[in-house]
Amino acid sequence: MAKISKKRKVALTQYEQAKAYPIEEASKILKKISTAKFDASIEMSVRLGIDVKQANQMVRGTVSLPHGTGKTTRILVLCTPDKEAEAKAAGADYVGLDEFITKIKAGWTDVDVVIATPATMGKVGALGKILGPRGLMPNPKIGTVTQEVGKAVTEAKAGKIEYKADKDGIVHVAIGKISFDDKKISDNVNEFIQTIVKARPSASKGAYIRSMFMSSTMSPSIEIETKQFGN
Repeated sequence: MAKISKKRKVALTQYEQAKAYPIEEASKILKKISTAKFDASIEMSVRLGIDVKQANQMVRGTVSLPHGTGKTTRILVLCTPDKEAEAKAAGADYVGLDEFITKIKAGWTDVDVVIATPATMGKVGALGKILGPRGLMPNPKIGTVTQEVGKAVTEAKAGKIEYKADKDGIVHVAIGKISFDDKKISDNVNEFIQTIVKARPSASKGAYIRSMFMSSTMSPSIEIETKQFGN
């Protein structure tokens, strides 16, 4: 059995582990119990009442967090020369095509988001086995295959994130940093959950949001009330 550290023991005394809290209260508690000596990420885990084995019950999309994630997002834009200036002006960290395809095939994936124009997908498609498992493969459904590369870069830099239910029907995302104030944390969580609610598949039956937990890097998790979002 894993030994519980002194800091974790103290953190667990700051709230009722068996209780589900409103988002605003959970945000305050989380800031109190986070003891990491760096600006820890805040993560949400939401268990959904879906059967991911059924194609018509997959939950996947993007959400623009009102206060961003607090993380510097490194963006690669794979495009033809006529789109390079637009991508660079919007703040893309890397812009090009063939040279980056060669680098990726050699194992380079040091980016957080990959955006591609439709004209490049014939070449980019060959990178699926490398980018796919890392969640980096451009996809028109989430806006990362687009002619509007400037807009896509701006949104990604501002805090647009992707979410996708895993094989157990759980969505995990980072929604901010522990240095955010309570309101920013609450705003980001609310926006994320409202987006998940809107993405409910029509084929999903029964309770949709089964449980929600919030935690920061190295902290215990806090359960969030689900009743405010309906089911």
